[in-house]
Amino acid sequence: MTKNTRSLARNTEGLSTVEYVILLMLIAVVGIVAWRTFGNTVVGKINSGNSQISGLGGA
Repeated sequence: MTKNTRSLARNTEGLSTVEYVILLMLIAVVGIVAWRTFGNTVVGKINSGNSQISGLGGA
């Protein structure tokens, strides 16, 4: 059992996979934060534009 533990500790083949998963998670978090920040800004501008357009109609 000790021999298996040592060989598992020296095995670095899966290390790059773990790094890719961590990088993917970081990109996902940054994307979610950016979407929430800019999404609210876009919604605010669209609502503002709708209000201005509604004010022009006078109908």
